[in-house]
Amino acid sequence: MADRIESMFRVDGRRALVTGASSGLGRRFARTLALAGAELIVVARRADKLGGLVEEIGSLGGKCLAVSLDVTSAASVQACFDEIERSAGGPADIVVNNAGVTVTKPLLQHTEEDWDSVVGTNLKGGWMVAQEAARRLVAAKKGGSIINIASILGERVAGGVAPYAVSKAGLVQATKAMALELSRYDIRVNAILPGYIVTDLNRDFLESEAGEKLRSRIPTRRFGRLENLDGPLLLLASDAGRHMTGSVLAVDGGHLVSSL
Repeated sequence: MADRIESMFRVDGRRALVTGASSGLGRRFARTLALAGAELIVVARRADKLGGLVEEIGSLGGKCLAVSLDVTSAASVQACFDEIERSAGGPADIVVNNAGVTVTKPLLQHTEEDWDSVVGTNLKGGWMVAQEAARRLVAAKKGGSIINIASILGERVAGGVAPYAVSKAGLVQATKAMALELSRYDIRVNAILPGYIVTDLNRDFLESEAGEKLRSRIPTRRFGRLENLDGPLLLLASDAGRHMTGSVLAVDGGHLVSSL
């Protein structure tokens, strides 16, 4: 019984694509999927920044391919998926849509360039990657799992990050629209909404006085750790979540249910 339950969360023999894999959440997602048995394709705008991750996954006994991808460019998206099929032998059947950016400043100071950068990467880029992944799977007559990494700010707001919140809200709705139309092809589409997760990029802020005030608004009084996302990721990527599509999973210590 225990072995059967554990095996449900394995992804042996599957190809997993992780966008924005050069650091933070993306790097953790790639490592987690490799440990669960997947063959990895990791992408970022600069593939040379992925060398350390490729070596790390190789040291764990996994197989990993690094490919350059600018998610804001349709030509780059198509070229990336062409390269995956040439080098990996077929389409990715797990896609973790993680690439994202933000610009933090007051609403009245945001520029058109800020909007285009954030919404173009987080929403348009996520849409194009998911759409191209689905096209390749349909052409190959294969099912798959697309996991969009949104944010709790897709369902609530915070000051100074309006384009980011808008982009993540759009990605949540895009997840549901994709799930509806792709279910007939056995392609599942779900989203993870991380709350405040400690990474190297935000550690100093979260440990500051302002960070402490933010932590006090979370019902569990804790910030998330990267490992807190491992379970939700594997649930949606594996057969353990076989009957889930259009689901939106918050991993936030209860932040979304708080009124603060």
